[in-house]
Amino acid sequence: MTTYEQTIEYLFSQLPMFQRVGKAAYKANLDNTVALCNTLDNPQNNFPSVHIAGTNGKGSVSHFVASVLQSSGLKVGLYTSPHLKDFRERIKVNGGKIPKKYVTDFVNSHKEKFSTIKPSFFEYTFGMAINYFSDEKIDIAIMETGMGGRLDSTNVVRSIVSVITNIGLDHTQFLGDTLQKIAVEKAGIIKPGIPVVIGQTQKETEGIFKDFANKNDSSILFADQNFTILNCITDYNNSPKLILDMLSVKNKNVTGLISGLAGFYQQKNIVTAFQTIDILKSLKFTISEHSIKDGFRNVVKQTGITGRWQILNKRPLTICDTGHNIDGLKEIISQINKTPHNNLHFVIGMVNDKDLDRLLELFPKKATYYFCKASIPRALDQELLKRKARQYKLPGKSFISVSKAYANAVSNADADDLIFIGGSTFVVAEVL
Repeated sequence: MTTYEQTIEYLFSQLPMFQRVGKAAYKANLDNTVALCNTLDNPQNNFPSVHIAGTNGKGSVSHFVASVLQSSGLKVGLYTSPHLKDFRERIKVNGGKIPKKYVTDFVNSHKEKFSTIKPSFFEYTFGMAINYFSDEKIDIAIMETGMGGRLDSTNVVRSIVSVITNIGLDHTQFLGDTLQKIAVEKAGIIKPGIPVVIGQTQKETEGIFKDFANKNDSSILFADQNFTILNCITDYNNSPKLILDMLSVKNKNVTGLISGLAGFYQQKNIVTAFQTIDILKSLKFTISEHSIKDGFRNVVKQTGITGRWQILNKRPLTICDTGHNIDGLKEIISQINKTPHNNLHFVIGMVNDKDLDRLLELFPKKATYYFCKASIPRALDQELLKRKARQYKLPGKSFISVSKAYANAVSNADADDLIFIGGSTFVVAEVL
């Protein structure tokens, strides 16, 4: 009898997992996914999906849309990655994680059948998710891509809306080294006749998305051309939140919208989620104004999302965020600069396949750094990070673990200082 812990150990150790090992886990086609789905009798066809890709924000948009649909009384499957603390965060129904018993039973009963397919960790997990969603008879699934789009396992779902949040330079060794090449990979989720939402208008990629939509006879909407946010403030009282007003070109203005995710960068994600919800309403989903406001306000409570401008302590103000690429870090540092504090402490670790020079030049010089290494094979050595950071005049010490770095920052910080923890999803995961 296999335990849940043994099952998870099997998934992590037997199957190459991109998040942990990098390139060795990348599959350059959908053959495995198709074979896996066929073995399971194609459960992905048993429910409609909102399919979400993009460089930044796809996780937040997925959770916002899921929360609004939950507030509308629907049974909602949510598939996201990576997880921070528990594998089961990847597969949820109405905010509840997939049961441990289901994970164990699924692996035990399919291990043999899948042995000839040799799926990766992500393919195996995707198969488990669609099987669980089908068994649970969900009304709709929100499916976040892992990386890219065209060759991502999720690209076999029966989508009713395709969403691409934005395009930035990340995973360039797989997706291409220009915004245009990456856009082509992400545009691979656009399906014939299925409406498309683009979160951010970018001159380098706008034409590419329009071409793909035209070829597929799909309507295309750029969310930031239809919605504008005004008067946005972060409220740190009680549980942190964003409070904002939104103008719509259709004159359906929203005042006093409260977002349970408090990062300023969520404005872009809120606009993308709003546009997506608008399309779902046009597809005859019953979504009231009350459900929309309730869903945004209670997104953390209803979906369990963590690691997005998350406040861990008030004195000193301690914040973690999983943003780890150029665009994500720019947004985070911009908000840090707008957040009142005396001294700034950065607990930071990175993975070894990032463009260090372009990332390190973003970090503020007036801060104390605590360089660390998350406990995954892909993590960058903390000494190497410290030496590299010195070239950018970022002073600090190195620590062999995230917990030691964090403890050191806490002991050095005064009550009015700000401690930020990030640089990599895995650093945040270990602090949480």
